[in-house]
Amino acid sequence: MEVGPTVATVSQWVAGARPRTLPSSIVPVAVGTGVAFGADSAVWWRALLAMAVALALQVGVNYANDYSDGIRGTDEGRVGPVRLTATRLAAPRQVLAAAWASFAAAAAAGLVLVAVSSWWLLLVGAAAITAAWFYTGGKNPYGYRALGEVSVFVFFGLVAVAGTVFVQVGSVPWQGWVAAVPVGLLSCSVLVINNVRDIPTDVGSGKRTLAVLLGDTRARWLFAACVAGAFATALVTTAVSWWVPLVLLSAPLAVRPCARVLRGETGPALVLGLGETGRFQLAFGVLYTVGLALG
Repeated sequence: MEVGPTVATVSQWVAGARPRTLPSSIVPVAVGTGVAFGADSAVWWRALLAMAVALALQVGVNYANDYSDGIRGTDEGRVGPVRLTATRLAAPRQVLAAAWASFAAAAAAGLVLVAVSSWWLLLVGAAAITAAWFYTGGKNPYGYRALGEVSVFVFFGLVAVAGTVFVQVGSVPWQGWVAAVPVGLLSCSVLVINNVRDIPTDVGSGKRTLAVLLGDTRARWLFAACVAGAFATALVTTAVSWWVPLVLLSAPLAVRPCARVLRGETGPALVLGLGETGRFQLAFGVLYTVGLALG
C-alpha cells in the first residue's frame, strides 16, 4: 500500500509514536538506576545513554508496528492512537524509515555503552532490535502468535533493568533481577489492556494475540494479575531497602484502569484506561526507584 506525499503533521507523527507507551521504556532504566544508586555505583551519563537506548527502541517498535500492521490491513477500523500507515497520513516507506531511524539511534547510543562496558551487550542490543522488528514484521510475526507479552517481559523488564544495572555497577546483584520482574509485569499490563481493546478487530484480521487466545474475560483478569503481581514482587526487595514499600503509594492510580478493565469497558474507554495505566506505571516506577536508591 503506497500513498502520495506525507500529509501527517508533527503532532500526528508524535501521536503515531504512541507516547502513552513510553513509561515502559522510562521505568526500567529508572529502576535499574535506583538499584545502582543503592549500591553506590550510579553513573549518570551511562544511565542517560541507557534511557536514550530504551526510548529509541520503544519509538522504533511503535513505528514498526504501525508500518507492519498497516500494510497487512490489521489496523483498519481500529480504535486508539493515530495509525499513520492505515489512515494514509504517511506513506508506508516513510513510517518504515522512521522506525529504522529510531533503531539506528538506539544502536548508536548502545554502541557507546558497549565500548565502556562489555562487548556481549552488542549481542543483547542486536537481539532487542531483531525482536522489535519481528514483533509484527516479517512473514511470521510472533506478536500474531500470542508471544508479545513474553517479549515485552524479557526486553522491557529483565533486559532493560538488568542491562541498566550492569552498565553502571559492572554486575547485576540479585535485587536487580528481582526488581526487573515487577517492571516487566507492568509493561505487560500496558500491552494486555491494549490487546483487550483490540480483540474484536484482531479476531477479524486473524491476529492471535494472547488476549485473543485467552478470550475477553480471562485477558481482563490477566491485566489485574500483572498489576497485583508487580506490587507483590516489588515488595520482595524490601530485604535491601525498607523504603521499597513506598510503591504502595501508587496503588490508588491503579484502581481506575483496573476497574475499567474488570467491569468490561471497551473501545474508547480502554483508550483512556491505557493512559491511566501509563500514569500508574510511571508513578510506580518513580516510587520504586526512590525506594531502591534510599536502600
